[in-house]
Amino acid sequence: MSEKLSELVSSVEQIVSFPEVFLRVNQLLDDPECTAIQIAEVISQDPGLTAQLLRMANSPLYGLSKEVDTVVRAVNIIGTKRLRYLVLATTSLKVFEGIPNDLISMDDFWLHSLYCGLAAKTLAEDIKGLQPDALFVAGQLHDIGQLLMYSRLPELAREAVMLSIEEPDEPDFYLSERQVIGFDHAQLGAQLARDWHWPAMLVATIGWHHEPEKADEFQLETAVVHIANSLAVLAELDSRDTEETDAPRIHPQAWEMIGLNEEIIPDVLESIRGQFEQTRALLRGQGL
Repeated sequence: MSEKLSELVSSVEQIVSFPEVFLRVNQLLDDPECTAIQIAEVISQDPGLTAQLLRMANSPLYGLSKEVDTVVRAVNIIGTKRLRYLVLATTSLKVFEGIPNDLISMDDFWLHSLYCGLAAKTLAEDIKGLQPDALFVAGQLHDIGQLLMYSRLPELAREAVMLSIEEPDEPDFYLSERQVIGFDHAQLGAQLARDWHWPAMLVATIGWHHEPEKADEFQLETAVVHIANSLAVLAELDSRDTEETDAPRIHPQAWEMIGLNEEIIPDVLESIRGQFEQTRALLRGQGL
């Protein structure tokens, strides 16, 4: 299976590539000798990224008390660990725009991704030791494998969709993918994240967001994204009950893993719906 995943990711890399600026920043952040000025110089070579980075750094997403008016200041205030996720968040949305895709609406895809990111961030704010902004990116990118699967394996992906609809037992969609294709979109997305040198936390949350109990590391973060995935669907459908909708089932063990319970669902949904429009405008570069 790993060979098939690698081959598929390689075929995608012939069409799209992750922005070089992220890869260069990523390398610098891994160098303990690098300075904020060096990192800022790389980021500043991309005017669009610079503007978006400063806009996001000053947004409610990051809740900083001081205005961030230069990239160097952003690096110093935000810190290198948070900066990695911030740069990733600002560069990830446009990566797959050029891939033709007849099986999925990109508007619907990013709508769900944004809701999931906001839900993951909101949940993380109540859990000690987690980085809410990093979980926002994890939620935002959790289904990246779907784009690859639908664009490179459209017929098999369509067959998996039909199987999940027609089966009497209504198997979870990712299980239908495994049955038809041999792997699921989560595994495919994790392989891409690995090949593109994304943070290990994202590899785990993308790869195991349907089965958080199987994650070897970052299990807490993965459980957050697992729950956020379902809450995102509820937000899209304007519902509060996973039993009455097609929202993915939340594993009871996931609630135990994060130390919260279903009672918080109404508050989380209210919070993410309130943040949605402002955050969507921010990510689209339309300002606040």
